[in-house]
Amino acid sequence: MATAVETLEKLERRVTLTVALADVNAEVEKRLKVRARTAKAPGFRPGKVPMKMVAAQYGYIVESEVLNDKVGRAFGEVTAEHKLRVAGFPKIEPKADAKVDGSVVFQATFEVYPEVKLGDFSAVEVEKSKADITEAEIDKTIDILRKQRVHYHTKGVHDAHGDGGPDQTAQNADRVTIDFVGKIDGVEFAGGKADDFVFVLGEGRMLAEFEAATIGLKQAESKTFSMKFPDDYHGKDVAGKTAEFTITVKKIEWAHLPEINSDFAKMLGIPDGDLQKMRDDVRANLEREVNSRIKSRTKNSVMDALINVAELDVPKALLEQDTERLAEMTREDMRQRGMDIKDMPMPMEIFATQADRRVRLGLILGEIVKVNNLQATAEQIKAHVDDFAKAYEDPQQVVKYYFSDRNRLAEVEALVLEDNVVDYVLSKAKVKEKTLSFDELMGNNETA
Repeated sequence: MATAVETLEKLERRVTLTVALADVNAEVEKRLKVRARTAKAPGFRPGKVPMKMVAAQYGYIVESEVLNDKVGRAFGEVTAEHKLRVAGFPKIEPKADAKVDGSVVFQATFEVYPEVKLGDFSAVEVEKSKADITEAEIDKTIDILRKQRVHYHTKGVHDAHGDGGPDQTAQNADRVTIDFVGKIDGVEFAGGKADDFVFVLGEGRMLAEFEAATIGLKQAESKTFSMKFPDDYHGKDVAGKTAEFTITVKKIEWAHLPEINSDFAKMLGIPDGDLQKMRDDVRANLEREVNSRIKSRTKNSVMDALINVAELDVPKALLEQDTERLAEMTREDMRQRGMDIKDMPMPMEIFATQADRRVRLGLILGEIVKVNNLQATAEQIKAHVDDFAKAYEDPQQVVKYYFSDRNRLAEVEALVLEDNVVDYVLSKAKVKEKTLSFDELMGNNETA
């Protein structure tokens, strides 16, 4: 038996649940008899332990199980009767006068899902980006692909690719191997010494002053120079201090980039080495990436608009759950990076804004899908997987990977639902097109 639902504040509700002790005792006795069939005790054969001993050993545990079951069933009945959608888990506690007239009484405090007022989409403004891919972008991408396949040759040593030219000194793009030692006030400091240290000049791995001192040196040459560490340098022991370094160049290698020819095209997966096919393939990959980023930016604009136009209260229980989920995702990411997080504090407040946005959008999207019948169809899910698989060498293997696991398909379904909502909002809202350069788009990959 349950009382009426009491509204505490906004989404918080409370009900009183009453469970008859006679029903509890009867169920406890029934379960103890089942336990007695296999119960063991010193001096007794299995199944022959007296009921009093079985009750003494298992009575408290069984009574707790029965009460949990009875109260849970009563809570489910009252929420179903009043058609309440419970958000998170209820907090169930015995009342001060827990046992009344042969019954045990509990209070359940919980939150319900909010009413979501979607607002007028026709008054919403969203931004839809577009960008063109020119031959210049294809050339830049091919140049990047060349640099990814760079190999090095020792300067001054002639081989099939030459000897690096007449200038045998270390220059930008050269790979150098050096020994170095650094001192502050004449004393070596931790991390300030290394032998056979390798880096590429111009990549920014070393501080600019360090690289500048290396440029112009020849093999076997040494140089001593002073360098001030930035005030915000990650090494706190040396931040803001001036050190004296001595470097000795042991090896200088010049970068040889592969020529753009049929062999290079074959390296990029073009079997016959056709250069036009290579450019077409690069264009197709760029178009796929551009479309993905445009879609992401547009979705982000739609989601921002939905948060601004929709009105709802957010259940605290869902916020807490999502905050903990984000924290655990962060912990797992840090563990995979090899970081020791055993004693590292993880303040929950740093995830509050992100959790609030995620929960709000989840509730808003769910309401839009329900009201406008935007559920993902099997055809849409299949098309989404097929499109994603195109970026891989063996698309059919990727398709099989997704369709062999319901959880993976559920992730795809969630993405399709988002796409359906975005398309629906775009069909109703005021859409403002914004043209971006290729570099602007590629430098800003926003996600919702």
